[in-house]
Amino acid sequence: MYELVAKTKELQIRAWKKNLSDISIHTLQERLDATEKNGQDPFSNFSDVDMLQWFLQRREHLNQQHEKSTRTIQSYEQELLQFIEQLITYSTEIDIDLEKVVDGSLFKSLSPRHIRRYQVWLSEKSPYVATKGAYSVATLSRKTTIIKHFLKFLFETGYITDPIHEGFYKISIRKDERPNRDLGPKEVIQLLDYFKEINHPIVFSIIHILTMTGMRNEEFTRLRVKDLLYDSITSTYFLEVLGKGNKRRQIPLKEKGMNSIRMFRSARSLDDIDVAEGEDPLFTTNTGRAYSPSYLSQYITKAIKESGLPFLKFRSSSIGPHTFRHAFAIISHLNGVDVYQIMRSLGHEQLSTTEIYLEKVFEKERHAIHLWKSDVFGEYI
Repeated sequence: MYELVAKTKELQIRAWKKNLSDISIHTLQERLDATEKNGQDPFSNFSDVDMLQWFLQRREHLNQQHEKSTRTIQSYEQELLQFIEQLITYSTEIDIDLEKVVDGSLFKSLSPRHIRRYQVWLSEKSPYVATKGAYSVATLSRKTTIIKHFLKFLFETGYITDPIHEGFYKISIRKDERPNRDLGPKEVIQLLDYFKEINHPIVFSIIHILTMTGMRNEEFTRLRVKDLLYDSITSTYFLEVLGKGNKRRQIPLKEKGMNSIRMFRSARSLDDIDVAEGEDPLFTTNTGRAYSPSYLSQYITKAIKESGLPFLKFRSSSIGPHTFRHAFAIISHLNGVDVYQIMRSLGHEQLSTTEIYLEKVFEKERHAIHLWKSDVFGEYI
């Protein structure tokens, strides 16, 4: 009996994934247009799978450059499919009766108590927790935000009648619960010196460029030769970067940054910038393909860990591409750059995000000990 139930659940999950890949966003738009024309409720003939696909792929902006990036859509799809798979697989633990679903809809059968039970199960009893340990608060917060966003969408569109997204417990991330991504100039220099000494131009160049530009991992991997431009007015090169929300910004390159790009391409036996095709990746793996964000992260993290540099022993988290974005913010601050200017350079929407990058530095700089005077505490200060 147990095996039959497990098999049935597995088939349900497979059907979800297959149906999602089979549905065209254009077909869904045509169906919505037809219901609007006939004066019907817009989503009256939509299924759960239809609603998920519409949530992921629907067009919201006239200018398509402002739509969600492919990577964002993939991230949302992965998290939501995992959420659905877990609801089905562990329905007993979450107290969902799959034999009594409303109108054949899993989403319409959920109530706030299911959401609370799922959230507790995920954080305390899920297979991940059992085998690898507790999720970080930041990871739980990200998962909750995506699922809550989707369930709120279902309620606001009228597909479900209860605001079940309000059933989530709040997750607050304290300052000391964030992973330590601080990296100062001395540590970056140690890394650059190490990879220079062992003659590893690939890792050297990636670290150098990421630090000098403050680019996101995804921005770096997306770069094409055509994105490297020359400004005749200032006589400098710059990178035109496509950031979050498909927003573009221009990042100036100092000459040594350009030297690292040339060195990287030479080490990979790639065409010189002046003769390379514009659509070619600016940086490639040893197979000649553009890096994926996940591969670049694994590659850099592993190379740095294997360096065995002494300062790494005092860090609570590993160093990956995103760490050098924090290094850019910290080095800029130490050079007296205004925090608003750092914010714009990083492509942040909110000043508060930039301040998170710098909060530990601010805290140390503003400590009371720096105001102590020798005439108060004598020779021991």
